[in-house]
Amino acid sequence: MPYWRLSGFYFFYFASLGAMLPFWGLYLQDRGYSPAEIGELMAVIMVTKLIAPNIWGWIADHTGRRMPIVRLASLFSVICFIGVFFVEGYWALALVMMLFSFFWNASLPQFEAVTMSYLHERIQHYSRIRLWGSVGFILAVLALGFMLEQWGVGLVPKVVLGLYLGIFLYSLLVPEKGAGVVQHTQGSILDVLKRREIIAFLLVCFLMQASHSAYYAFYSIYMEEIGYSSSLIGQLWALGVVVEVLVFLVMHHLLHRWGARTVLIASLAIAVVRWMLVATTSDQMPMVLLAQVMHAATFGTFHAAAIHMVHHYFVGKHQGRGQALYSSISFGAGGAFGSLLSGYLWSGMGPEAPYWVAAGYALIALIIAMRWLDPRDASSGQAAKQGQ
Repeated sequence: MPYWRLSGFYFFYFASLGAMLPFWGLYLQDRGYSPAEIGELMAVIMVTKLIAPNIWGWIADHTGRRMPIVRLASLFSVICFIGVFFVEGYWALALVMMLFSFFWNASLPQFEAVTMSYLHERIQHYSRIRLWGSVGFILAVLALGFMLEQWGVGLVPKVVLGLYLGIFLYSLLVPEKGAGVVQHTQGSILDVLKRREIIAFLLVCFLMQASHSAYYAFYSIYMEEIGYSSSLIGQLWALGVVVEVLVFLVMHHLLHRWGARTVLIASLAIAVVRWMLVATTSDQMPMVLLAQVMHAATFGTFHAAAIHMVHHYFVGKHQGRGQALYSSISFGAGGAFGSLLSGYLWSGMGPEAPYWVAAGYALIALIIAMRWLDPRDASSGQAAKQGQ
């Protein structure tokens, strides 16, 4: 298994997220866009995540060649992103963001499928590779937070472009071996999607990501309005991901002991509390720190458990499509819906409103997970071990 080559791709991919998510809203605000427009522009990125992974996932599942798709998508994301430096106006920027994110969002689900192919029956060790993505996020968000205080938010797109180039270069180093078409007896993809527990799972993922949209699009703006500096905001983002890395180091133990379903439910319960804290106590540093530490659960443990369940629910030839569906329905549809609504809520009701609604999303997802995710699911606890 090419551990460091796989890890390096995750490092650069999530470093680009570390530059984009905390600071892209500030960059758009600096260019003169309103909260509603920022929400709409951020939703453009999420909408492409709804479409792109499924198109490329279908191609990958029928050809068995995932890495050429990853390389092509990574290259075109670099080329399209260059347009950010030249366009003016809302619609022109929206078009450029749609183009670069269409390719950027296509690469990760297929790379996840490649990683799973290398892991085979060692799926519980996924988090040991994925944690390097979190390390990249931490370094990017810390470095850029300090750099913005020196050179301003106009630096953001330059850093993002450099990191996109790193993604492409690392994609050239990962071999295709282990990612071919695998025979299976699961039936058609529609047969899989008709199952109650899979419908519930995808709906839970949609709601969980929708609850994070206000955080991704507006948290930095929110904290800046309260009075926090760019460097401190970067440190707060990094804190959440540092704890996430620590959780990834022991994630395989958590999954083995408690099972993916229990870990998922616990993550949702913590998300409800986290968004309520952000809505009510963001002017109190101890509560701010506590809410950021909770990111280890609301993203870290949730994502690792979700990837584990996707690997169980979608097998063989459907593996790439399953990763694409998870990405598009959660990060795509959920992210776009949440970003749009967050922008309108911010404009109409103030900065706290999106986080109260986020807590509501997480609560609904918690109820669905407890009610419709089957406790006997083979991805849970000892059943997973027996199912192997």
